[in-house]
Amino acid sequence: MFGNERMGKNQHVVPHGDGWAVRGAGNERVTSTHRTQAEAQAAAREIAINQRSEVVIHRPNGQIRDKDSYGNDDFPPRG
Repeated sequence: MFGNERMGKNQHVVPHGDGWAVRGAGNERVTSTHRTQAEAQAAAREIAINQRSEVVIHRPNGQIRDKDSYGNDDFPPRG
């Protein structure tokens, strides 16, 4: 890909019915459903690590609460 590593779709942890779901950015259908937000976050994290993308965690009202990046970091920590 001409030297650029392609990142996958960001994974959103969203309220879904009585539980939580993981949905890829831009997708209408959910990837998976879970009883708790923590379970959905764990599933989204695995996908994001594999796809080198970001997890976007939403509040029950749909507002974004937090983001975690698992792709290439433009500013990695200095060791």
